[in-house]
Amino acid sequence: MIIKKMADIKPAEITDPQIYRERRRFIRTASGLLLAGAASATLRPRLAEAGYGGQAIEGVRPGPFAIKEKRTAYKDITSYNNFYEFGTDKRSPALMAGRLKTDRWKVTVEGAVSRSADYYLEDILKGQVLEERIYRMRCVEGWSMVIPWIGFPLRDLIKRLEPHSRAKYIEFQTLFDPAQMPGQQRNVLDWPYVEGLRMDEAMHPLTILAVGLYGEILPNQNGAPLRLVVPWKYGFKGIKSIVKIRFLEEQPQSSWMRSAPNEYGFFANVNPRVSHPRWSQRRERRIGEFRKRKTLMFNGYAEQVAHLYQGMDLKKNF
Repeated sequence: MIIKKMADIKPAEITDPQIYRERRRFIRTASGLLLAGAASATLRPRLAEAGYGGQAIEGVRPGPFAIKEKRTAYKDITSYNNFYEFGTDKRSPALMAGRLKTDRWKVTVEGAVSRSADYYLEDILKGQVLEERIYRMRCVEGWSMVIPWIGFPLRDLIKRLEPHSRAKYIEFQTLFDPAQMPGQQRNVLDWPYVEGLRMDEAMHPLTILAVGLYGEILPNQNGAPLRLVVPWKYGFKGIKSIVKIRFLEEQPQSSWMRSAPNEYGFFANVNPRVSHPRWSQRRERRIGEFRKRKTLMFNGYAEQVAHLYQGMDLKKNF
């Protein structure tokens, strides 16, 4: 029961070291709660020889659906990002996200749900057993990565929150704080950033809430301290730094739908047969590789998720 309360480069070389000090203070507060369901799991600094500089998450178990493909280098995952709250180019998030404070992170749950309340991150993580999920991730711009996420199934949290039967959708919202997120000082999007899923998509076992990658606490530029990961959809569906979760009866309008409805639909499923208005989606470039590769239907997860869209026109519902 939720208790309600009101590799190749050091992350410190990418992000302001202050964030790691802040995160360590937060983890000291949350330790003992993070993995209450797994007695052997603790958080402690990674040994120096591991070569990173962040905070390790120990006791993580292997998760299902892990793909056997070469993982993208840690330095690329943490230095090449889309996170417009910190800038619109790929390098800005790593340079600017150090100012974000993630200690005592609070998530508001509201809407058609029994357990609506404000929850601190340690409440959300209490009782969760974290898993490593190695997923392909595909960006709508044509680049892709293979990322070893650390997280837990979103459906586990949904069940604990007890949504009403009329709740058909779930909406997520990113922190809005222009002082910490300088990109929000520009009218690039209608802030705060909003994304959504159909309830059956949210309940699918592939869908996770991530708190780390490569065995360590999630870096700010990758969406710390809590982000959504839906591997069969384009990357913009993976909303970062979540502060609000709403259970809704009607389909929400996401930020990119409001910004460019002719380019970005609600579903955002990886579909090489449906081109973006300004480029083809048939091929992609895996970060760290020179040659492009064919884009896979549903990003290679068709066997697991195609049934969710049976009978739908995937060109119309893009």
